[in-house]
Amino acid sequence: MQALFYSLLAALSVSAISLVGILIIGISKKKLEAVLFYLVSFSAGSLLGGAFFHLLPEALEGTEALDVFKVVLVGFLLFFILERILRWHHCHKMDCDTHKILGYQNLAGDGVHNFIDGLIIISAFFVDISLGFAVTLSVILHEIPQEIGDFGVLLYSGFSKTKAIIFNLLSALFSIAGVLVGFVLITRIESVVSLLLPFAAGGFMYIAASDLIPELHREKNVKKSLIASILFALAILFMLILKISE
Repeated sequence: MQALFYSLLAALSVSAISLVGILIIGISKKKLEAVLFYLVSFSAGSLLGGAFFHLLPEALEGTEALDVFKVVLVGFLLFFILERILRWHHCHKMDCDTHKILGYQNLAGDGVHNFIDGLIIISAFFVDISLGFAVTLSVILHEIPQEIGDFGVLLYSGFSKTKAIIFNLLSALFSIAGVLVGFVLITRIESVVSLLLPFAAGGFMYIAASDLIPELHREKNVKKSLIASILFALAILFMLILKISE
């Protein structure tokens, strides 16, 4: 039950990030775009560090490496399919080319994403509390720029600021449902955790490689690109130090 308690607390913390729209309403677009770019670079590094230093080592303990990497690939491919079906590619800008129907599609894709985040969080805490905190940190670091971008999508889709904040929060709360469903699965099917950890690693790799790193390559300013590269490397180093400190 300790794992469930920590997982629910983590899911609530992740969900609360969706309220970031309240904090950014008064920030100018230019300043917000600059902050977003650096947040995305740090997020990409943290996801890769979380996958390679935390999830994969745990998944490989007591399991055949080939079986683990099969599930990693399945996770990578499933995230690709979800992106194609649900238009899951997240906007990390405040003026993405969109319209109202894409706003609702973004909410649907984000709900599925958050549900999977909940599954990942409960599986990590079920294995080890320190792993749970590390994975939650990776999720949070990714959610911050994502939720800012999602808020922008909803605004430019025609949502009012209040409606965008409420709908974004409702979508984020699907992570709690993911935790509860994951807990039921884990307690009833012993092998679920051994599948969810490498699946999560594959998902983290996909999000970093497909959604985040391409955003960094679009930047033409040499100084900003250099800072972003340093933040990317620092995030990976940070996740490694976190692993060593465990």
